Formats: sequence, structure tokens, C-alpha cells
Amino acid sequence: MTKLQSPLPGPFLYFLLTLTPFLVNSQPPADQTQTILLTIKQKWGNPPQLSSWSTSSPPCSWPEITCTGGAVTGLNLTNYNITEPIPPSICDLKNLTLLDLSFNYFPGNFPTVLYNCSNLQYLDLSQNYFVGPIPFDVDRLSSSLRYIDVGANNFSGNIPPAIGRLPELRFLKLYNNRFNGSFPAEIGNLSNLEYLSMAYNPLFTPAKIPPEFGKLKKLTFLWITSANLIGEIPANFSGLSSLEHLDLSSNDLEGPIPKALFQLKNLSVVYLHKNRLSGGIPTPIESLNLTQIDLSANNLSGSIPEDFGKLQQLEILHLHSNQFSGEVPASIGLLPALINFRVFSNQLNGTLPPEMGLHSNLEDFQVCDNLFTGALPENLCFRQRLTGVVAFSNNLAGEVPESLTNCVTLRAIKLNHNNFSGEIPAGIYTLSNLSDLMISNNSFTGNLPIELGSNLSRLEISDNKFSGQIPSAVSSWVRLVVFMASNNQLSGEIPVGLTNLPQLITLNLAGNSLTGDFPMAILSWGNLNTLNLSRNGLSGPIPAVIGTLPDLLNLDLSENRFAGQIPAELGQLRLTTLNLSSNQLSGQIPIAFDNLAYDTSFLNNPNLCATTHIPNVRFCSSKTRKSDNLSPKIFALILVFTVLLFFFTALLTFFMVRDYRRKKLKRNLAAWKLTSFQRFNFTKANILAGLTENNLIGSGGSGKIYRVAINNSGDYVAVKKIWTEGKLDNKLEKEFSAEVDILGTIRHCNIVKLLCCISSEDSKLLVYEYMQNRSLDKWLHVKKRRETDPARRVMLDWPKRLEIAIGAAQGLCYMHHDCTPRIVHRDVKSSNILLDSEFKARMADFGLAKILAKRNELNTMSVVAGSFGYMAPEYAYTTKVNEKIDVYSFGVVLLELVTGREANDGDEHTSLAEWAWRQHREGNPIIDALDGYIKEPLNLEEKSSVFNLGLICTNTLPSSRPSMKEVLHMLCRIGTVEGSEVKKVGTEYDAAPLLASANKYLSSYTRSKKVANEDGNYVV
Repeated sequence: MTKLQSPLPGPFLYFLLTLTPFLVNSQPPADQTQTILLTIKQKWGNPPQLSSWSTSSPPCSWPEITCTGGAVTGLNLTNYNITEPIPPSICDLKNLTLLDLSFNYFPGNFPTVLYNCSNLQYLDLSQNYFVGPIPFDVDRLSSSLRYIDVGANNFSGNIPPAIGRLPELRFLKLYNNRFNGSFPAEIGNLSNLEYLSMAYNPLFTPAKIPPEFGKLKKLTFLWITSANLIGEIPANFSGLSSLEHLDLSSNDLEGPIPKALFQLKNLSVVYLHKNRLSGGIPTPIESLNLTQIDLSANNLSGSIPEDFGKLQQLEILHLHSNQFSGEVPASIGLLPALINFRVFSNQLNGTLPPEMGLHSNLEDFQVCDNLFTGALPENLCFRQRLTGVVAFSNNLAGEVPESLTNCVTLRAIKLNHNNFSGEIPAGIYTLSNLSDLMISNNSFTGNLPIELGSNLSRLEISDNKFSGQIPSAVSSWVRLVVFMASNNQLSGEIPVGLTNLPQLITLNLAGNSLTGDFPMAILSWGNLNTLNLSRNGLSGPIPAVIGTLPDLLNLDLSENRFAGQIPAELGQLRLTTLNLSSNQLSGQIPIAFDNLAYDTSFLNNPNLCATTHIPNVRFCSSKTRKSDNLSPKIFALILVFTVLLFFFTALLTFFMVRDYRRKKLKRNLAAWKLTSFQRFNFTKANILAGLTENNLIGSGGSGKIYRVAINNSGDYVAVKKIWTEGKLDNKLEKEFSAEVDILGTIRHCNIVKLLCCISSEDSKLLVYEYMQNRSLDKWLHVKKRRETDPARRVMLDWPKRLEIAIGAAQGLCYMHHDCTPRIVHRDVKSSNILLDSEFKARMADFGLAKILAKRNELNTMSVVAGSFGYMAPEYAYTTKVNEKIDVYSFGVVLLELVTGREANDGDEHTSLAEWAWRQHREGNPIIDALDGYIKEPLNLEEKSSVFNLGLICTNTLPSSRPSMKEVLHMLCRIGTVEGSEVKKVGTEYDAAPLLASANKYLSSYTRSKKVANEDGNYVV
């Protein structure tokens, strides 16, 4: 979603200062000014970016300095990687009016030393690491202050009422912090205020918008997205006579939209989406300058006003996910500037505006999930800009417009669940950019196409009237991921070329008239997950080669004429569903399926039998089974005696072994020392008794890991044992000390919890909370770890992967930015990211971690540590490390999540990071790089964004990598861009337009760290 840029571009910052004459002050002599600035440089650790600051040139010639009449009036130090506090001497520059310190790493509380800068008019502290509350006496800042930006820090508490006592303030930016108190009504006293942003402060105490805000008659920009607003929008917003941009989205506002809102003459942008507003859209609409309207995801009702047709500058109209009814006014189709039109998930009816697209640069057209009738507008792509036609779940009829065959920009056509008929124009199948063609549940006729476009990955044509044979040229459909053509009139044999589609995940041809044998050779179905050929006329044997498909989970061959035995090879599959009913199969059911879990899988196969009692399947008889010479009673007595003898022997052995272990434990317990870090309900004896080979779940370079039961209720802990023959060597001792020092003191929901440590002279035990789903690599890399059930990997769908990435980033961000002292993990990898029962991520294994005593102070390690494929390139030439090595490793983990490849699995000669960068440089489609289990086009832009972020993190230059705080912000933005709008509509909604802004931000990051997002501010 595109939003207005900030009305304050960079060059204008300096022009702003010319609006007010400079005050006359005594200016220090030139040499004294130089001394002040060089002292400031020294206080900041002599950043290399300030190399031009020297005694060889006057300060007014330095690029960061602005002078007026020989006096220093401006200091612009944005993005200089400064990590030390602001020195008080900065206010010795008596004529300083502009101070820009954004995009650095300034620590500590709000810099009250700036109270002494008496002429300050412009102050930008955004994108730093400031913490704590804004001071209650913040009005002690210069009374001439016009601009203040403290966005994207970690400020908390209340916004003090004193901020309303800065009389000259024009711009107030408080976005993206951790304020957890209230914001004051006194802001309404800032009579000169033009710009107010308090967005992305979700920890605010729930509060109504103060009616006093309605007094801000000069306000042009109001941005309070995601700030826990409640109640109604004040009616006196009519007093905001200069307002141009209003964004109150993603709050909990309710009640009607004030009638006067759309009568503000200067209003151009209105974002009220994701609230609980009700009632209709008030008219008349007199804000004829409106360019963007987003009222989606509310409880609005009534009809769409005819007045929208007057808005000749309107580009974006989003009314989706409401309860609107009636027809879309035909005048909306005449709007000359319209680009995005979304009205899906309402109760709209009637015909769509017939001239939609003819007069505008229409790009996005989403009208699904309504009651529309009639035909699709003929000229939707008249200007050759359209990217998607999303009109599923309506009552639309007629034929697909022939004009769409020339729409080369189209990426998605989704017309399923309508009443369309006729043949699909041949040119649609071959559109070069089309990735999704979903036309199921209509009455389309004709044959399947010979050729598909180079990017078509999802073809869904089920429940139509397609006929004829599957073309032999189907082998050329190599990009196809999903092919669903069930319940049509397809006939003939299945061509062997259909098995030559390497990316295919889902194939559903059920309910057709296919005949002949199933191809005995399967060429390329390595990723196939679902195969449904039911309700056809297929015959011959079931090919045993189906049992070799590594990822097959759902197999349905029912209601055909398959004959012969069920191949035993099918038992190798980890099937979730199996249906072979209503065929002509014979013989014994393979042992893997001979149980009640498959009680409905073999119905109506009279010649099949089972060795267990499966309902409706006959019991296998044995010709070798004869009457025993042995009397049944004697046999029963012998059997009972044998069982009893075995039971008593085992019981006696158990008690003897238990008594021996108890005595041994009792002797050894005194030698063990327990140090606790958390509350727990087990003893040393519980832990020591559980260190058996049966409980071993993993091992690594520094020890073994056990799963130990601590009670009879199914509760477990994980125990890491560090042990050598005799005394611990020096390396292991350091690893143990590092892990205990770190985990014993930090508390975070995304860092594994250390419960206690138990140590003796020759062994040391670390006892952690147990993570039920083990480590991330066990889920991602099953092809090379066959002991992991392949079926489990499918549970790691894309939303879970993104959630895992965010959770792990939160843990690392806490270590890098919120711990005192800060921590570098030094061994970030997928095997050190553990997953609990709900797949929440925890960072683990701090044996190689190093506590940073001071930010910006590189720590020299005696040896290079880490794992191949995850190590940053600078490891090759230095042992000095900082947080950027963790960022590199985490970038590799992001690439693993997207591609499914291992860190050292790029290709024959490269790591994953090197391989990914080559894919990027060559411009290869992102879908080619995706893990097969998430290869479907759904959320493709989101996956592309995470892939791009992985590239940014694995930049070979440490200085070009973002911080973990920045990485976390970007991941959260990717995770929330889709938002409830996508989830509400379902998997068939096209999320690409919503996600474009996230990709734009990520791609531009490599050009400049300081990049404005679509809100005109900075998201990091």
C-alpha cells in the first residue's frame, strides 16, 4: 500500500532554518570552534567518517557542517555509526540551529545536555538506541524548536504534557517506540503544529483521541497507526481545516465516521483500515483532492456513495472486508486516476462498472467474495498496467474477455466459483508474467492448452467441462507447481510426460474419464505431495515406483480398475491419507497398512485380505493352518507359565539393578554441586539417573544431550553433558563458563532457559527446559537426514517459518542490544535454534559466545570458532569479531528457511550464501530457489522479501550488514504487511500488491541505509 512521502525532503531541512532569522549570539573564535568540534570528535571515538575534521582546514569547509556568516549553524551526522553519548560541549556551538544525529547508535536516556542549545530549531534523534522516558521537563529545550524527531528508538513511559509547551513546534515525530503510558491532550496546544506522528506504539495504554487535537488548525499530516486508540473519532476533527493526510489505521476505533471528515477541503489521504468503525460512509463528499481512501477491514455498511465518482484524483480505493451492499456506482469506472480498486469480502451485487480500466491506469482489481452478476468489464487492461484480476466467489457469467490475452503485465487471474462459460482465450495460457490461473467451479469448455507461459506455476481448472486428452507436450509445463483438473471430461491415457514436471507438488485429476495404465516410470516427481487420480477408468497394476516418491503424503487411486497386488513399496511412504477403495486389487494388504488406521482405505476390493480385523476387509486364511495336536488347554497353561516366569525374572532383575544404581548414585551425589538459576521441581538424583543411552537425543563437539524425564506426568528437561577422561580441557572449560555466565543471567522468551548446572570434578551438566520439536535443522533438512520423518517437514509451512525467523531474531536482538554487557553468540545456525511444542523459536548453545564489554570494541578471540557455511568472510583474515558475524550467520539461516538448502549446500564449489548471491545477480526467479514444500506461489512476495533480507545480512562487508535490531524490524514488517486482510480472505487472495512496499524497502537497503518507507519515515 503506497502512502504519501513525508513533506520534509532532505534539502528542505536546511531551508527550514531560513524561515526564522538567526538570533545574534556571541560566536566563539574560529580556532575555538575548531577545538570544540575536534573535542566532540574525540569523545565519539574518532569515527572514520569524520576524517575530514582536522586542523588543516576550517570547520565551515567540513561536509557535515553548515555555516552562516562564519558561524556554525548546522551539524548533520546521520548514519555515522556513532556509539558514544552526546557530549555537553556540543551546545558550546552557540549558534547551532540544526542538529541531525539520526541513524546512529547513541545509547542511554534522552540527552538533556541539549537543553543548553538555546537556539536549536531542528533536532533529529531518530533511529538510535535511546531508552527510558521522555523527560517531564522536555520543554526546557529551545523555545524556538520547530522540528523534533525521536522515532525508532526505545523510549518508554508517558509522553509528558510539557511537550505541549514548545510553542514554535511544527513537526513532532514520536513513531515506533515502546511508549507504554499515555499521550497528552496538551499536544492540542501546539497551535503551529503541522506534522504529528505517533504511529507504531502498540504498548500505549488504550485511550481515546483527545478532542483537543481538533484545535490543530495548521496540522497537515496526522499519523497514529497501531497506537491502541479506542472510542470514536472526535466530531471536532472538522476543525482540522489544513489536514491533508490522515492515518488512524490498525487501532480499535469504533462508531461512525464523522460526517465532517470528508468535507475537509485539503484532505487527500484517508487511512482508517483495520478498526471497528460502523455505519455508512457520510456524504456529501467535498474533499475533492482525495487521492487515497482505505476504509477496509471495518464493520461499515450501506452503499458505496455516488460521490466517489467526483474524485478525479482518486488513485486508491480500498473498501474490502466490510458489509457494504448494493451496486458499485458506474461513475467509479470513469475515474481517470484510479490504480487500485479493492472491494472484496462485502455483500455487493449488480454488475461491475462496464468502463472500469478504460479511462485509468488500473493495476489492481479485486472484487472477490461478493454477489456480483453479469460479465467482467471488457477493458480492465486497456492501459497495459493490470497485474491481477481477482473476482472469485461471485455470480459472474459470460466469457473471459479476449482483451486479457494482450495483458502482458498480468500475474494472476482468479475467477473460480462463478458462472463463466465458453473457452478460455488461448493467449491467456501463454501470458509471459502469469503465475496463477485459477478458474475452477465454472462451466468452461475446450481442450487443455499445448503450451503454458514461462512463469505459470498454478493451474486450477477443476469442476468445469474441459474435454479431450492431456496433451503429450505436458512435459514442457516445467514451472507447474499445482495442477488441479478434477471433475472435468478429460479422456485418454495419462502421458508419461506428466511425470516429468520437477516442481509439481499437487496433482489432482479425479473425476474424469482417463483410461489405460498408469505410467510405470516416474521421471521427476521428487517434490510431489498430493496425487489424486480417483474416479477414472485407469487399469493395470499400481506402479511400485510410487513408493519411491520421497515427499508423497496424500494418495487417492480409488474408484478405478487397478488390479493385482498392492506394491509393498507403498509401505515406505509416510502417508497422511490413503484411498485405494473400489478397484480390483487382490492379495494381502502390505504390513505397513494392515491396521485400523487405514480401515477405510481398501473398501470394495473383494479379493484383498488383511491379517488384522479391518472392517469390511476379509481375514486372510492360511492353508498351512491346521489343527494342532497339542490340546488347547495344555497350550494355554504352558503359555501362562512362560509369561509368568518371564515376568518374575524381569521384575527380579529390575529390583537388583535399581538397588545397585541407587547405592551408586548415593555414593556419587555428594560429589556433585548444583547451582540453580530458576525454580524447578527435580533433584540431582532425577537428572543423574536419566543420563542413559536410551535418553540420548544428540551430540556435538562439546558434549552429549539427553532427554530426561523429571516426573510421571510426561515432563522432561534437556541435559547437556560436558565430559572428558579426567579433568576438563581448557577449551571445554571456557565454553562451559561462557554458557553458564550468559544463560544464568539473561531472561528472554526467545532464548532457551537454563534451569541449573550440576558439576563434579570430571563432568559438568547444564539442565535446560526441553524443546519438544528439537532443532530447526531437523525440520528443514530431512532429505539428508532420513531418520527424520519426511511427513513432519510439511508441518513447517511458510507462516511458521516466518514466525521462527522473527522469534530467533528477537532473541539475537535482545543479546546484541538489550543485554548489559552485550553478547555475541558466535555460532548462530539452524541446529542451534530450538522449537517448542508450538514451534516458537529459542536461541540455544552459547558455548562459543563472547560477552562484549563495550560496544564498538572489537574482541579478539584466540581461535576462530563457528560452523562452516555460517562463518562470516572476515573470519578468513581476522579474529576480531563483533555482532555483525551473528548477523551474517542469521542471514544464512534466513536463506535456509526460504530455500530448504543446508548452509554448505550451494552447489559443488559454493556455500549457500554464495549460491544465493549468484541467483540474485543472474536475476533468476525466486520461485526457482524456494524449498519444494513452500514452492506454491502463495505469499511469493513475502518469501522473496525474506530471501532478499538474507542477502543483505550476508553482505561480504560487515559495515554493509544491518544490525539485528534493523533485521528484526524488517522481518516484523514483512510479517505484518500481509496482515489480517490476507488471512481474512483466505489462500486465494493476491497478497502481492500489499507486499510490494516491503520488497521496495529491502531492495533499496543495499543502495543506502537511510531509506524512507512508504509512510515517508524510517521503519528501522
